Amino acid sequence: MPKCAPKRLKFFALTQQLGGGIIGHFFRIRERYLSRRLLMWKDKITVMVLPRDRGEVKQYSIPIRLLWTAGIFGICFVLVNLFLLADYFDTRVDQARMEKLTWENQLLSDQYAEMEQSIASLESDYGVLVAKEEAIRTIFDLPAINPEARMLGVGGPTDPEMQTITPSTAEAMEVAADVDELLRLSKFERERYHEVYELLTKKRDRLDHSPSIMPAKGYMSRGFGYKQDPFTGFKQFHSGLDIANKKGTPIYATADGKVVSVRVNGGLGKMIAINHGFGFKTRYAHLDKYNIKVGQKVKRGEIIGYMGNTGYSTGPHLHYEVLKNGKPVNPYKYILNK
Repeated sequence: MPKCAPKRLKFFALTQQLGGGIIGHFFRIRERYLSRRLLMWKDKITVMVLPRDRGEVKQYSIPIRLLWTAGIFGICFVLVNLFLLADYFDTRVDQARMEKLTWENQLLSDQYAEMEQSIASLESDYGVLVAKEEAIRTIFDLPAINPEARMLGVGGPTDPEMQTITPSTAEAMEVAADVDELLRLSKFERERYHEVYELLTKKRDRLDHSPSIMPAKGYMSRGFGYKQDPFTGFKQFHSGLDIANKKGTPIYATADGKVVSVRVNGGLGKMIAINHGFGFKTRYAHLDKYNIKVGQKVKRGEIIGYMGNTGYSTGPHLHYEVLKNGKPVNPYKYILNK
């Protein structure tokens, strides 16, 4: 055996003794701690109740473990109640939010309905504008617009998500599409009116001499074309418009021009004829009185006579004709203030 072996054995034995002593000391401390905790758990708290006056002193002993158990149950009870309260308030908030969303949805639906009515009114107004533009183009022989061009067609693939949208969203999208269409149509019509304006500024003189207003106030009792004759009952060609009203209603010149005839003309009774130039001529028949003379120049809107019942007539009315290049045309197509 080497000389250093005894020293190593002594060192190892000493180490075991020291290590064993430390570990044993640790376990003894741990045992004493647990014993104290166990004893404390079994301990009791004594509560004494002292009366104000002379009397018996009451004493109550409460185990510590009971206090701990009550404390734990109390904390659990508070936590559970906090959880239930939070859930309750979340539910109430969700209900309030749902009621608000329902109210807003109903409000939007009502607004969409009002917008649809407004859009319908705008579409009607747009139709009137189109009719007036067409009348202006007819008066001045401007190029007519192809009806298909006014449709301004649009298209494209259908979005698959459109199948899953809500009714409110679909209604909103429909209103938006109607508004978009009106905007496109209004832009198109504005461009057409600008085109007409530029052409008319070059034809101002012709505009002044083109019959374009109602010759009298009243009810249109008979139109242009083949109509039933009130006397014979047979259909005959009617070359103008009949406007009925009371006797003495003012008759207006429908454009600037020169009076070429003021006379009684058979079945037309008292009649006035005005030459407007540019191939236009107008005649006003069944008058009661004249207010102008032959050769006199008149302006559009000037009173030229008064409604009567002279000639071939069943009652007070005006027979109004428009002739273009000597041929009768439908006066209604030239009237802008219908």
